This record gives sequence, structure tokens and C-alpha cells, in this order.
Amino acid sequence: VFIAQSRASGSHRDVEDEELTRIFVMIPKFYTEEDLREKFKMYGDIEYCSIIKNKTTGESKGLGYVRYLKPSQAARAIEECDRGYRAILAEPKNKSSESLEHDYYSNNTRQEPRGNTLPFCGQPEFCGFEKNESRIQESVSKRLSVVSRLPLIQEQLFALFDLVPGLEYCDVQRDPHTNSGYAVIQYSTAASAIYAKYKLHGFEYPPGNRLTVIFLEDGSDSSE
Repeated sequence: VFIAQSRASGSHRDVEDEELTRIFVMIPKFYTEEDLREKFKMYGDIEYCSIIKNKTTGESKGLGYVRYLKPSQAARAIEECDRGYRAILAEPKNKSSESLEHDYYSNNTRQEPRGNTLPFCGQPEFCGFEKNESRIQESVSKRLSVVSRLPLIQEQLFALFDLVPGLEYCDVQRDPHTNSGYAVIQYSTAASAIYAKYKLHGFEYPPGNRLTVIFLEDGSDSSE
């Protein structure tokens, strides 16, 4: 469905190359490209790995790319890798890495002033993060709010969001005064909700009607 929607922007292969096979991850600064490949090769066939480095010093910025041969492999890596990697689909290559870094930090993470829990402390190798980086935390949950200026149909919306594994329920509501649509979506994991929001926020359903997808508080501990 995502590939079909994007056909106008280029060929089928172009869409896969630019949007569906490359992921962007946060990594410890001491990682080499071989370390990155070793950690992510279990999810599929890797075409290449690259690490973003400071142009002046040549030191790693703690960010990298992993490019898979198939979209399903990239999706599996996002779903199953350690949450500390904060894996997301990468922007197309025509967007600069500096711009992507800025968007990644501003849109997907926030500074957490309390606590000293490191995002990778389940694995000792990740405890080398600098303190200011270790407190980055995503403002996410397993529950999403979907808003539409047109009425939503329960069965169709359920089928759309069920494309992302882990959908637990889809509750469609309707405002009788404005005729707009509203729904609450919940997934079994925050990773599924993150992926659904990333892919379906701004998705045109039906064509010409863009969906607005945002996170809703679900009562869980946000640090989890």
C-alpha cells in the first residue's frame, strides 16, 4: 500500500531505495561499521552500513544508517532491535544528513532532566554514552489518536492500521456536529505505534483527506 501510494514520485525500486529499506539508528560512539553490521545482520541481508562522523574531527556522532535489500527486513529490524537504538526509517538520500539529525532529535526525542538511566544499560557496551545523550527519551506511547475531516469507517481504518503488526483495538468515533472523524488506536508495543505513526501520519485516506496521527497517553511509564 505504501509503495502504491508513492508510485507518482518514481519507480517501484526508487521508492524501496529511498523510503523502505534504509534505517537510521542511534549507536554508541565507539561503534565501527563492522560493529553496526554485526548487530543488525540478524534481521536480514545488509547492503551497506555507514556511520555519521564529524567532518572536522572524524569522530562518530553516535548515529548511523543500515541499508537492507528488502523493505520487510528493514521493518523487522525496527520492530525487533533493542529500543535503545531508536531505529526509524531513514529519509530519502536527497535530504541532508544534518537535516535528518535535526529532525530526528527534535521530533522523536526530548531531553529528560531527571534520572540517570542509560538507554542501553541492559547491555554494558552501551553504558559509554555521554550523560547529556543518555537522557534522551521519546515522548511516545502504545496508543494513537487519529483525526480526519471526513467520517472514518471502522472496518476500513482497522484494516489500514492492522498493516502494522500488534494492533490491539481500533475505536472509531464520530462528531455529529462537524461530521469529522476521530479514532483511538492501540498497539501491543510502543515500537509498533511509533512505526504506525511514522508511516500513516499524513496518509491520504480516502484520497485527498490527510489523516492526523498523534500519540496519546496510555498510563504507562514513559521511561519504559
